[in-house]
Amino acid sequence: MKDEPKKHFLDTNILIHASCQRSAKTEKASQILNAGGIISVQVLNEFASAAFRKFSYTWPEIRESIEKFKIFLDIVPLTKQTHEIAIDFAERFQLSFYDAVIAAAAHLAGCTTLYSEDMHHNLQLTPTLRLQNPFA
Repeated sequence: MKDEPKKHFLDTNILIHASCQRSAKTEKASQILNAGGIISVQVLNEFASAAFRKFSYTWPEIRESIEKFKIFLDIVPLTKQTHEIAIDFAERFQLSFYDAVIAAAAHLAGCTTLYSEDMHHNLQLTPTLRLQNPFA
């Protein structure tokens, strides 16, 4: 039996670094994005909010960016189960609630890696899901 390929979940900051900011992190974030992975509807919402508020993107520019993300990334919904697991993760690992929702979505999507620069680098959330800061 073949091993399943590793699935990666991307936090909003990966999309921001790949799309909105030009910094030392842009190339690495773009590589992660172009390799594909999974995001949640929450990540799209956070991207739209940050792109508009912090980077002065217009709504057509935000729509264009999101359409590009859809080429490389699978998008998962948020559910009642996501919410329940998020509360557990927030309590157990001292994550902010919204970070915990992203982590719960990654867990439910069967991901092995959650790429984020905002959470605890190398934290093992479940036996199969680990947080990784790709910029560390």
